[in-house]
Amino acid sequence: MKQSTATALAACLAVHDGRAGNARQALALARALQPQAGELVLQPRAPWRWWAPRRLPGAAFGLGAPLRTALTQPPGLAVGCGRQAALATRLLRRAGARAVQILDPRLPPRHWDLLVVPEHDRLRGDNVLTVRGSLHPVDDDWLLRAVPAFPALAALPAPHTVLLVGGPSRHAALDDTEFAALLRQLAAHARAEGGSFSAIASRRTPPAWRAALGAVDAGVPGLRWRDTGDGANPYAGLLAHADRLVCTPDSVNMLSEAAATHAPLFLWQAARVRGRVQRFAAQLLDDGRARALDAALDAYPVTPLRETAWVAAQLRQRLGLR
Repeated sequence: MKQSTATALAACLAVHDGRAGNARQALALARALQPQAGELVLQPRAPWRWWAPRRLPGAAFGLGAPLRTALTQPPGLAVGCGRQAALATRLLRRAGARAVQILDPRLPPRHWDLLVVPEHDRLRGDNVLTVRGSLHPVDDDWLLRAVPAFPALAALPAPHTVLLVGGPSRHAALDDTEFAALLRQLAAHARAEGGSFSAIASRRTPPAWRAALGAVDAGVPGLRWRDTGDGANPYAGLLAHADRLVCTPDSVNMLSEAAATHAPLFLWQAARVRGRVQRFAAQLLDDGRARALDAALDAYPVTPLRETAWVAAQLRQRLGLR
């Protein structure tokens, strides 16, 4: 698979179905390879979306007009994430593009040039790369760009504790009452040490938790963001300005991005989750990148966990790109 001489990367295209987690990973890797990489958002419909990435007759029509256009002038490299994208990258590969697929497509690896899958998946092969967490754009440059974009955060008293909030799911048995107690704990800690406490909701955050964010003691400095009614999403700025991060343990994507910063990371109720996110959280705790939430929240030495640049370097080498 590795070529003897590197060739310039032609147009690179991130392919996804519009779901935020899939878009985040596909765009992060595509733009790590080529900052000007384009984006193709699929428009899947039945029955093709039910069977993806298996190829039914008429599959190109079942994923939307943007894909049909791309098939007439395929990119040099298509980077997809998710089942719908796995079908699209198969089709683009048949049209002449090289194809990289993120997450296990549940088909043999031979249908793609390279696959990037989580370590816990059983899929292995000569063209399979494994990663611990999720791919994302968070690195020092990304964090530095976020600092001037949110100048008000720099004025908050240190240490600045930032809570990243997800929500309960079938894999995360998280309780409303306990979440309210978590907010009181972190607000009281910030008050006692003369610092600040910010918190930000996500798409997964339920209404009761958003309401609890709005009820945090207004006398504690910080930003509690529930939705766009509270202004522009300050997520990037909060990661960049955090002196410590606390996470609800329900999302591998969120934990991966928190672990990519230089801030100490504390996990709330990691024992209450199951499945892939539990295994990833356990890895973060075992290797010392994260600690279980306690009353002290003491700082500790941090080495950011960043995998996107390593994956991009592997792709360049294996596909002979420069």
